[in-house]
Amino acid sequence: MIVISGSASPKLSAKVADLLGAELVSAEVRRFPDGEIYVRVDAELRRKPVAVIQSTCPPQNDNLIELLLLLDAAKDLGAKRIIAVVPYLAYSRQDKRFKPGEAISLRTVSKLISQSGAEELITVDIHQEETLGNFSIPAFNQSAMPLIGRYLRGLNLKNPLIIGADQGSIKRATKVALELGAEHYFLEKRRISPENVVVYPKNLEVQGRDVVMVDDIVSTGGTIIGAAKILQEQGARDVYVACAHPVLAGNAAQRLREAGIKQIIATDTIEKDVSVVSVAPLIAELLK
Repeated sequence: MIVISGSASPKLSAKVADLLGAELVSAEVRRFPDGEIYVRVDAELRRKPVAVIQSTCPPQNDNLIELLLLLDAAKDLGAKRIIAVVPYLAYSRQDKRFKPGEAISLRTVSKLISQSGAEELITVDIHQEETLGNFSIPAFNQSAMPLIGRYLRGLNLKNPLIIGADQGSIKRATKVALELGAEHYFLEKRRISPENVVVYPKNLEVQGRDVVMVDDIVSTGGTIIGAAKILQEQGARDVYVACAHPVLAGNAAQRLREAGIKQIIATDTIEKDVSVVSVAPLIAELLK
């Protein structure tokens, strides 16, 4: 197998290639003066299976176009089989139509990926797993939550409580908690706008305990900040944040730390300084 690294996922690609014992190809990616993207894959791919690894994290549109160009280049070079590995899949939360005329963005992205040459897709902790039905090609979702749970084991947490950021995150919180043998629950919330959320606390016993807030994506951090304040008022010892995808838009990381978050724990689906858990073993095992 040949592993082709996109510019958004160089470290993750190298780890996956190493675990597979596969050749790693770093594509040439540059910009024309007008901002258009140029991609070249300089490798012999004919009759070989190829995995193109590229997260579509911010800047989403640039990284998405690069992914499509890499897939198309691999197809033109005669690859035997092309697997798109998109650890963070942009537009995956836009999977339903709530008002007439709204585009179902995930459906459009899925068409673009398959039409560019991908025969299969691998992603990590997609927002709703059932939305993979938008793809006309086989699509596989891997959960990083057990890996996050194993990382938390090494932190020597005091009587930890794992809390999903909302009811939709309870499955993720459960997977993390199982690795720790810890209790888990969720907080109710009502989103007022993309940036503002009201959290409704449950009567949780958090006095003197370390609490880990779990979600798939942390973007603005609004939900986490609101919940952290309540948990601290209820006597929590330390509050941690754990997620698969550290989007951390704008100054979200700074705001989380100023809100008293002890540590932000994330995976390398998006390569940032908080990406302390690698999903390379998940991806390599599935590719095998």
